[in-house]
Amino acid sequence: MLRLAFLIYRYFPYGGQQRNMLAMAQEAHRRGHQVKILCHHWQGDRPDGLEVVQLGVRGFGNHTRMKRFGEAAQRYLENPDCKNHVVDLRVGFIKLPGLDAYYAADPCFAEKAKHKRGFWYRLAPRTKGYLALEAAVFGASSPTHILEVSRPERESYMRHYGTQAERFHTLIPGIARTRLAPDNYVEVRADKRRELGLNPDDRVLLALGSGFKTKGLDRSISALAELRRRHYPAQLLVVGQDNADRFQRQARELDVESCVHFLGGRDDIPALLQAADVLIHPAYRENTGNGLLEAMIAGLPVVATATCGYSHYVADADMGAVIADTADTGTIASAVEALWRIDNAEWHRRGKAFADTADIYDRPRQCVDILEQLAART
Repeated sequence: MLRLAFLIYRYFPYGGQQRNMLAMAQEAHRRGHQVKILCHHWQGDRPDGLEVVQLGVRGFGNHTRMKRFGEAAQRYLENPDCKNHVVDLRVGFIKLPGLDAYYAADPCFAEKAKHKRGFWYRLAPRTKGYLALEAAVFGASSPTHILEVSRPERESYMRHYGTQAERFHTLIPGIARTRLAPDNYVEVRADKRRELGLNPDDRVLLALGSGFKTKGLDRSISALAELRRRHYPAQLLVVGQDNADRFQRQARELDVESCVHFLGGRDDIPALLQAADVLIHPAYRENTGNGLLEAMIAGLPVVATATCGYSHYVADADMGAVIADTADTGTIASAVEALWRIDNAEWHRRGKAFADTADIYDRPRQCVDILEQLAART
């Protein structure tokens, strides 16, 4: 039996990284391992069988709070008066010093800071703070093993930090089989559209995922407005937990406010995937993109930018369109329009073929396998 500590700054039920962390923790628990989840903030129900420990920290700026959270976690785990705090492995879902393994869901920050931002950005305390945290994980002198979800990011880390190749462990996707299209998908589609107040002839776009800015929600709203100008009865469902104020203003300015529906975080994603006609994901930055795969196995075509780590699945399975990262509004709208010309039954046929053959479901099992192997080496 292993004693594992999972470190994550903030947990909420609708974040992709958070869901992946919880799936790994539950898989470890099923195998008989003890799991503590150390966090600063926890939203939602506490999972059965897992111990959740909240560590309060303060500081000016996220980078300072992250650093102090790592220090608080270290004090907690190394408290000599509390032997039950001792663990065999520390697994981070944020970049912190002292980790045995890091779940690398985010792109390389050094690549962004040094090649995509200006001189003053690099001098900011926030930038220096995040670079220090990243170096603690990826630096050549660090012993931390990296559970990488996006193989292309490896080159960036090796170039900036000299990270040894043998410290990387490439993970397969971890898509829930609950996203698979049900046999009665036509009925599910009709029921959910009726519940949402959609008309039978509405063309429905689905924007899925928290982090509206990086997911390119502004581009999705602009594309919706363009499709409305082309006389399509287009509607946009926005699912995710984030501040919607600036995007609601954009929708008002483009005169599509009544066509953009902010649904918040939801537990009915499988039905929403059936209710929609296209998943629209013109992200500015996306290390992987689980939502793309969730849509595909549900029989929903995808429009995504090439920056998405999983966009190659879309192209390989012919399940939509992969567009340039710099695609303008007209290009995005035309990509959606082209997908609408193919009927729903054909998309479900392609989606089922992909779902039946793709190795995309068992990441939590693979992650815990790796943790057990790492523990056996010590």
